[in-house]
Amino acid sequence: MAIDILMPALSPTMEEGNLAKWHVKPGDAVKSGQVIAEIETDKATMEVEAVDEGVVDALLVAEGTEGVKVNAVIARLKGEGDAGAVSAPAGQASEGGGSRSAPERAVASPPQSTLRADNSPSQGSTVAISATAAGDERIPASPLARRMAQLAGIALSGVRGSGPNGRVVKRDIEAAMGKQPIANCRALALAPTTAPAPAQVKTLAQLGVPEGSYDLVPLDLMRKTIARRMTESFRDIPHFPLTVDIELDALMKARADINGRFGDQGVKVSVNDMIIKACALALMRVPEANSSYTPDGLAMHHHADVAVAVAIPGGLITPIIFTAETKGLAQISAEMADLAARARERKLRPEEYQGGTFSLSNLGMMGIKSFASILNEPHAMILSVGAGEKRPVVKKDALAIATVMSVTLTCDHRAVDGAIGSAWLKAFKGFVEDPMSMLL
Repeated sequence: MAIDILMPALSPTMEEGNLAKWHVKPGDAVKSGQVIAEIETDKATMEVEAVDEGVVDALLVAEGTEGVKVNAVIARLKGEGDAGAVSAPAGQASEGGGSRSAPERAVASPPQSTLRADNSPSQGSTVAISATAAGDERIPASPLARRMAQLAGIALSGVRGSGPNGRVVKRDIEAAMGKQPIANCRALALAPTTAPAPAQVKTLAQLGVPEGSYDLVPLDLMRKTIARRMTESFRDIPHFPLTVDIELDALMKARADINGRFGDQGVKVSVNDMIIKACALALMRVPEANSSYTPDGLAMHHHADVAVAVAIPGGLITPIIFTAETKGLAQISAEMADLAARARERKLRPEEYQGGTFSLSNLGMMGIKSFASILNEPHAMILSVGAGEKRPVVKKDALAIATVMSVTLTCDHRAVDGAIGSAWLKAFKGFVEDPMSMLL
């Protein structure tokens, strides 16, 4: 009985990916847990493991294939007693695949397995595969069960599978939902998701730019995702900016003292590390700001998980310092350096850049004086940090010189109004201008 291997969804928002590399070839025996492929998402390159055992019958999507749709069949294993089936050659792409770098583009035969209403396979069976992540448990589940769990907001890690080899199936999700079997759940779960029609975008020719006067660089997955998410955020979320100037002299002196005293122990704290800490403490000081809007209510987060924008080739990514309010500056500095380095190599795991409660974007090191960022859902606020520079200030009715930076807080007005945003900025400014208060 043939076993189809599907393109995995390596994140909740993933719709397609690039099949970067195969680690197996036709005729190879595959064991459960064995790495069989590398998949490129919009943020990282991840290894993919097989869940069940078998012999590779065919690789239906070739290395280097771009835009392979989630749940498209990418390979087939020979099941027990299979004499060998006639399969598409390894160079062909599955029906959900996208463009290839090779001149020719081929389409594989349609998947052999279909699900009946009782969730049993009518021809062959479909095997779920999961992305490897350090310490993560691999959770085998049928595509229907995964879709039902996603719709119901149920974590598969909390569901005990009753299928073969502990696989989570439809009845397990229904039991977790505490409901009677839903007759139309299969139709609901397997129905394609419809998205609103995209706005008509004028071509460069329509805008008067002659063809041949430019080179067109194809959009990769990261740039497509950034374009889609930022368009949705700017268009759909009512937002407003709040800007304040903050003096940095005390913070810079504290940083120099810390690095001078503990530098021989490998500690090298940056201004950005101290800003991360100040953001986290301000979120704890003003808990109303540490929230996310949902249609069912405001999610009030227990911890300050600060997502920090890191520029990488082709775009940016926001690795997260989790529970930043509980960590010292040395730990924040070490974690941030590690996350930034692996982000530039596209080696971050999804759980290291997905989620979070607050965003921070710092362009001060690039000399940008002031700017406002677009909200990064589900965060209700994002802080844009400009460069610190010497400016004239008035102290005790006399002119003085101070190092000042401008910061702009962009707020989701559905969750954070002007009073809450202002209270958060006041708390943040207090921590930055009096860094000793961060020790309390």
